[in-house]
Amino acid sequence: MRNLLMFLCMTLCASLAYAQNRTIRGKVTDESNAPLANASVQLKSSGKGTTADEQGNFTITAAAGDVLVINVIGYEKKEVKVGAEDLLNISLKRQDASMQEVIVTAMGIRRSKNTLPYAAQQVAGTEISQSRSNNFAQSLSGRVSGLEIRQGNAMGASTNVVVRGAKSLLNNNQALFVIDGVPVDNSNNNGSNKGRTTSDDMANGRGGYDYGNAAADINPDDIESVTVLKGAASTALYGSRAANGVVLITTKKAKKGLGVVVNSSVTVGKIDKSTYAKYQKEYGAGYQQGNYSKTADGSPDVRFWWRDPFGTGTKALIVPTTEDASYGARFDPNLKIYNWTSFDSTSPYYKQQRPWVAGENDPVTFFETAVSTNNSVYVDGGGDKVLFKLGYTRNEEKGVLPNSRLLKNMVNFGANYKVSDKVSLNANLNVSKIDGKGRYGTGYSKYNINQSFRQWWQTNVDVKELKDAYFRTGRNITWNWADPTKTDGLYPIYTDNPYFIRYENYQTDTRYRYYGTANISYDVTSWLNLLGRFSLDSYDELEEERIAKGSVSVSSYSRFERTFREYNYDLMANFNKDITTDLNLRAVAGTNIRRNNMNSSYAITNGGLVNDKGYFLANSLNPVPYPYEVAQRIAVDGYFANATFTYQDFLTLDGAFRRDRSSTLPENNNSFNYGSVSSSFLFSKFINAPWLSIGKLRLNYAEVGNSAPFAVLKDVYDRNANFANAVMFSLPDNKSNENLRPERTRSKEIGLELGFFRNRLGLDITYYHARSIDQISSVATSSATGYLAKFVNAGQILNKGVELSVYGSPVKTKDFSWNININWTRNRNIVESLYEGAQNLQIGAFQGGVSVNATVGQPYGTIQGKTWVRHENGQKLVGSNGYYVQTTTTNNVIGNVNPDWIGGVYNTFKYKNFSLGFLIDVRKGGDVFSLDMYYGLATGVLAETAGNNDLGNPKRNSIADGGGLIVPGVTADGKENTKRVENLKSGYYGYTYNPAANFVYDASYVKLRELNITYSLPAELISRTKIFKGIDVSLIGRNLWIIHKNLPYADPEENLTAGNAQGIQSGAYPTTRSLGLNLKLKF
Repeated sequence: MRNLLMFLCMTLCASLAYAQNRTIRGKVTDESNAPLANASVQLKSSGKGTTADEQGNFTITAAAGDVLVINVIGYEKKEVKVGAEDLLNISLKRQDASMQEVIVTAMGIRRSKNTLPYAAQQVAGTEISQSRSNNFAQSLSGRVSGLEIRQGNAMGASTNVVVRGAKSLLNNNQALFVIDGVPVDNSNNNGSNKGRTTSDDMANGRGGYDYGNAAADINPDDIESVTVLKGAASTALYGSRAANGVVLITTKKAKKGLGVVVNSSVTVGKIDKSTYAKYQKEYGAGYQQGNYSKTADGSPDVRFWWRDPFGTGTKALIVPTTEDASYGARFDPNLKIYNWTSFDSTSPYYKQQRPWVAGENDPVTFFETAVSTNNSVYVDGGGDKVLFKLGYTRNEEKGVLPNSRLLKNMVNFGANYKVSDKVSLNANLNVSKIDGKGRYGTGYSKYNINQSFRQWWQTNVDVKELKDAYFRTGRNITWNWADPTKTDGLYPIYTDNPYFIRYENYQTDTRYRYYGTANISYDVTSWLNLLGRFSLDSYDELEEERIAKGSVSVSSYSRFERTFREYNYDLMANFNKDITTDLNLRAVAGTNIRRNNMNSSYAITNGGLVNDKGYFLANSLNPVPYPYEVAQRIAVDGYFANATFTYQDFLTLDGAFRRDRSSTLPENNNSFNYGSVSSSFLFSKFINAPWLSIGKLRLNYAEVGNSAPFAVLKDVYDRNANFANAVMFSLPDNKSNENLRPERTRSKEIGLELGFFRNRLGLDITYYHARSIDQISSVATSSATGYLAKFVNAGQILNKGVELSVYGSPVKTKDFSWNININWTRNRNIVESLYEGAQNLQIGAFQGGVSVNATVGQPYGTIQGKTWVRHENGQKLVGSNGYYVQTTTTNNVIGNVNPDWIGGVYNTFKYKNFSLGFLIDVRKGGDVFSLDMYYGLATGVLAETAGNNDLGNPKRNSIADGGGLIVPGVTADGKENTKRVENLKSGYYGYTYNPAANFVYDASYVKLRELNITYSLPAELISRTKIFKGIDVSLIGRNLWIIHKNLPYADPEENLTAGNAQGIQSGAYPTTRSLGLNLKLKF
C-alpha cells in the first residue's frame, strides 16, 4: 500500500511538471539553413501565437505536449510537438511553384494562387520591360487569356484594353487601371471629347489627331508585375467601376542594401511594306480611261488637257491636275507633257515638257526611319527602418512621319519607414512630362497624309519632287493645282503638299502627370491590421493645332486645355487569423471616398488668321467664338467588405460586398449594392498521384456595375453666339433623365486548374457567362419634344466564352531550359434587347454608307451597309448591265468586328548565359471595312486595277480591244455571267457598282509580336570588375513579321480609334518593324 501511494504521488508530480507552461525559443529556417523571416508560429489548441523576426527567431509560451503550427508563405506547413527542450530548430520545405505563387488582387490584397476562387492572370514585370515597348499596355497583347489589346500604328497611338468583350452599349468598355492601389484615368482624349463638330472628329473617321491614352504615362521599367482581374467576382470590391475588368499594376519595391540598375536602349524602325499600298505603275493621272484619240479641238489624247500653258499661242498636253485619280493615260516615256512641276517657277523643270512616266519615288518613300531611345536609372536601398527607391526614365521617339517627335520624362519615388514594430509609413510618387509634336492625323481628313496617298493619288507624282518644292520655298506647292495655266489658279484644291502638312500644319501637346499614394499601416495584433491610404491621380494637358495660311482649308489655330484630378481616401481593416488549426479567416472591411474633378476648355479662331504663322487666338480674323468649356465634379462614397474562409488549405469560400453612393445618379436613388460569392476546391489534396501537382476547381457568381456618365440627370444649356445684344443659349440634343440607374453586369464563372509533373505542365480553363443589363443609352425621340434623343436605361448584352492558359517546361536541364505559355480566348457576345422594341442602335457612322451598330440578335459591333442581292441559289446576282445588283438599303449586316478567337504563344529558351524569347500573337476572324480599298480601287491607284485580264490583254483596254473583266456571279436566270464590263472608276473595281460589302475583309492575323535575345555576362567575369553585379546585352524586336493576314495593303489591327466603333480603316498607317539593342547594368 505504501509503495502504491508513493508511485501515484510521483506520477502526479510528473504530470504537473509536464503541464507547466514555460518559455520556448526557436528559429525557423529553410532547407539550406537560411532564416525565414515573419514565420507564423501558433498553438494548435488555442490558435494563439507569434511571428518570427527577420532572422527567423521566435519566442512563445507553451507547455510540454502542446503542438506548434509553423507556417510561411511558399513553404509547406509544419507541426512540431513541444517536448523537454527549450530551444527548437525548425526547418521548412519549399512548396511546389504552383503552391507558392502569390497573386495581387483587388484593393492590393495579396493572396495565394493556390486558394484563389476566381480567374486572375499575372505577367511578370521582366516580360514587360524586355519588350521595350513605349506603351506598356501593348506588351500585354497575347500574354493574357480573355484580354484583347487593340493598338494602332501611329506614334503614341491609343490602346484599347478590353476584358471579356464589350459590356456597355455606348459607355466606356475599357478596363480600369489601378497602380499600387491608385485608380488611374485611361481616357482617350481625342476629337469627340473636345466639343468639336461631328464633321471633324475621330469618332466618325473624319479626322482628329490620336493623342493616345493615359496608359502611356506608366513607366514600364518600374513595373514589378501586372495582374488582370477578369471576371466580376474578382473585381466586385471596385463596385460601380468593376464591370470592365481591372488591370492591377504593382511597381517595384525597394530592397535592403544599395542597388543601382541602368538601362539604355536604342531602337530603329522601318515600315512593313506589306501593310501599305502597292501602286500600279502603268497608268497616270485622270479618270478618262479611253485610248488615244483626237477631239474636236485637235487634242491628240482625251486623257490630257489640251491648252496653251504659258500664253504663247501654242497648245500642248498638260496633266489634268484637278483629277485626283490614276485612271488616265498609259505611261509612255516617248510622250512629252507638261507636269505639275512645269508650272512651279522655282522648279528646275519650270516650263519644261517631261516624259510621261510613273513617279520614281512613290508615297512609300515618304516614310522615314523611326528612332527611339530609352535611358533609365533606378536606385534603391535602405536598412531595417527605412527603404527607398528612386528612378528616372527618358524616352525619346521619332516617328516614321517627318517632323514627328514624342519625348517622355518620368520620375518615380517610393519610401517605406518602419516607425515601430507595429507602425509603418509608405509613400509612392510618380511624375511625368510628355511632349508631343507632329502626332499622326487620323481618318479621312486634312490631317492625315494617307487620305491622299491611299485613296486619291496620281501615280505620275514623284514624292521627292514634292519634298524639294516645299524645302525650296516653304510654300504649299503641290500636284493638284486648280488651273496651272492661270496665274490665279496656282493653288491646291484637294490636298496639301504632304511636307507642308507635316512641317506647317502640325500639332503640339504637353501633358504633366503626377500620381501616387501615401499610407499608414498599423498592426494592432499579429492578425489585425489597420490601413489608411490617400491616393491621387492628376494631369494637366495642353493641345494646340494649327492650319497654316495657304492650305486647302481655312487657316486656323485651336487650343484645348484639360485638368483632371481624382482623389481616393481609403480606410481598411485587414483580418487574417487561423480560427482553428484547420480553418483560416481572411477578411477586409473598409470605406472608399472618391472625388473627381475635370475642367476643359476648347477654343478656335474664326474665319482664318490675320498674320502668317501667328498661332494664338488673338490672331483670329473674326471674333473668336465662345470657348467650349466643361466642368465635371463627381463624388462616389463606397463601403466594402470581403471575407475568405479557407479550410485545411483545400476548400475556400469567399464573399464580397460593396455599396456605392454616386453623385451621377438621382439624389433619391443614388445608392446601389454589388457583391460576389466564390469558392474553390483543391481536390489534388485527396489524390495521391505523383504526376498531379495541383488540381483545383473554381466556381463564382457576382454582380457589379458601370455608373452613369456625368451630366445626364439634368439638362445643361449650351452657350451660343449672341443675337444682336441678346445672350443666346440652347438645349442639348439629348434629353436628360432623372431616373437613371447604373448599368449592371451579372456574371457566372467556373474554372479548372491542373498542374502535372511537379508543375512542369499545367493549364487553367475557364467558362464565363456575363449579362449586362440596364444599359445607359441614347435613343431617338420625336423632334416635337425639342430634342433629338433621350437617355434611358434599356438594353442587354450577353458575353460568354472560354479562356484557356497552358504553361509548360518541356525541357529542363542544368544548362538548357524551354518554357512555353499559351493563351487562347473565345468570346461570343450578343445584343439581347434595346429600348422598347428598337432593333438597332448606331455606335458610329462612316463614309460609304457604312456604320458600326448594336443590333438585337446580333453581336455587339456589326458592320452594316449595302450588300449584294443574291440569286435563290445563293450566288451573287449580276444585272443586265454586267454589274452586281445591290440592296437599296444600308442596314444590312456585312461584317462583325469581333474575332472568332484570339491567342498568343510565348516561348523562352535559355542556354547557360543566353536566352531567347519570342511571342506569337494571333487573331482569328472578325471583319474590317476598308475605306482605303473603297476609294483606292475606284481611283485606279492600286496594283490590281492594272495588268492583264483573263484574255491576256490589258484590263484597261476598251471592250473592243479585248479589255475589261467579267464580274463573277449569275444572271437572273441562274446562268453564269459572261458579260464583260470596263475597268473604270464606276466599273469593276469602283464603289458605284460595288456595294460596301465588297470592301469588308477578314481581320485575321498571325504576328511575330516580340523577339528578344539576351546574353548575361558570366558571374565570375562580373565579380572581377568589383563594380558591377550584372551586365545584360539584349537584341530586341517588335512587330518584325506578319506571318499571315488577309487584308490587302494594311495591318488588320490598325483602327481609327480606341473607342467602341472598331472595325473601320481610313487612311491607315503602316506597321513599323522595330529592332534595337538594350544594355542593362547592375551595380
